[in-house]
Amino acid sequence: MIRVLLADDEELIRVALAALLDLEPDLSVVAQAADGRTAISVALAHRPDVAILDLQMPELDGIATAAELSRVLPNCATVILTGRARPAQLQRALAAGAKGFLPKGSPGGALADVIRRVHEGGRYVDPALAADALSLPECPLTGRELDVLRCADPDVPVGVIARRLALSPGTVRNHLTAILAKLGVGTRADATAKAREQGWI
Repeated sequence: MIRVLLADDEELIRVALAALLDLEPDLSVVAQAADGRTAISVALAHRPDVAILDLQMPELDGIATAAELSRVLPNCATVILTGRARPAQLQRALAAGAKGFLPKGSPGGALADVIRRVHEGGRYVDPALAADALSLPECPLTGRELDVLRCADPDVPVGVIARRLALSPGTVRNHLTAILAKLGVGTRADATAKAREQGWI
C-alpha cells in the first residue's frame, strides 16, 4: 500500500482528491494539510511514501515544502500539483527535489499513475510543460535580486526590505534599480507581476 499525503489550501479540492485516490486499491491517503508548514508536520508524524503538494499554499508554497520534505524526509517522494503551471516553476520544483509536476487539469487517473511512478523511483513531468521549459529563457535576475523582489511589494518601504534581508538600504535600492532595468519595467509592481507570470518567484 502506498501511503499518500495531500496538501492543498482548497478544502474542496483536497477532499475530492482524497476520495478519488482512496478508490485505488494500492493507495491510501494517510494525512491531509491546508498549508506547507502543516504538511511538513503531518508528514513527519505519518511518514507518507508520496506527498502531493499544491504549488500555491499559505505559509510555505509547494516548492518550498518539497525542498524541506526532501531534507527532513528523503524517502518521501513529492509531486507538485498546480492549476497554472509555468515552465520556470517546473525548473524550480525539480531543483527543490520534486519527483513529479502535474497540472490540475490532467485526466482523472493521471495522478494515481504519477504517484505509482514516483514511488517506484521514477519521475513525471507533464509533456507539454516540459516542452515549454526547454524553450524558456533563463531568468535574468540573480538569486539575491530574486530575494529582494520577493520582499518588494509596492507598499513595503526600502528600509523594511533591508532589515528582512540584512542588507543596507542603499544595496536594496541598487538591486531594485537593476531588477527594473533587467526586466524592462518601470515599477516594482510591474517587476513582481512579470516575475510571477514567468514563474521566477
